[in-house]
Amino acid sequence: MEHLERCEWFLRGTLVRAAVRRYLPWALVTSMLAGSLLKELSPLPESYLSNKRNVLNVYFVKVAWAWTFCLLLPFIALTNYHLTGKASLVLRRLSTLLVGTAIWYICTALFSNIEHYTGNCYHSPALEGVREEHRSKQHCHREGGFWHGFDVSGHSFLLTFCALMIVEEMAVLHELKTDRSHCLHTAITTLVVALGLLTFIWMWMFLCTAVYFHDVSQKVSGTLFGLLGWYGTYRFWYQKSFSPGLPPQSSSLNLRQDSHKE
Repeated sequence: MEHLERCEWFLRGTLVRAAVRRYLPWALVTSMLAGSLLKELSPLPESYLSNKRNVLNVYFVKVAWAWTFCLLLPFIALTNYHLTGKASLVLRRLSTLLVGTAIWYICTALFSNIEHYTGNCYHSPALEGVREEHRSKQHCHREGGFWHGFDVSGHSFLLTFCALMIVEEMAVLHELKTDRSHCLHTAITTLVVALGLLTFIWMWMFLCTAVYFHDVSQKVSGTLFGLLGWYGTYRFWYQKSFSPGLPPQSSSLNLRQDSHKE
């Protein structure tokens, strides 16, 4: 448990700072542009991470939203209830995960449609000879063809959105204090470590995507969609009264304490 708490202390000090929430979007954009520039001007030699079958890509990135959803669900529930004591507020805050799921679903469907309507089926990866008879990606692949269209980087989108969402939700730790002897402390500590490590995986794989995969325009568009999903929720909608709301802040906690005093 001591090692877990040390890890939690490090991750809390690293990811929960207001400066991280302020500058992480810019850091992601910068790393995406730098990685893309490196890929175009001086490509790195192939490595394990450039293989789409690497463990992190197959078992984490491919199901990034599932990992993010499953870890944020208990984290939001436990931390928000511990701070507010209101089940209704917890349910309201958990609806952020439904909003995130909707954003993930709509964007991935949109990306698929963009690739479909901008693409053609070719005889070879060199894009030689259009096979006019195959007008869908699925049919093209089934018949041994190669589909090429504008492929918005789903990895850039999802890793951006997930990393920013986790960091936003972890801001609640500024207000959180738990009894070390209580099982709640162990549960939250474990979740903080898991979410922190997950965030670092998302950022690392985001950089790998920038360095090894897609062209610049595809990564730029994917990253912008991720930023828009985050900004539209946490920086705009969630600050309105009719919304899932932001993680509990000191002002809302003071209101709760005042109501108890009365």
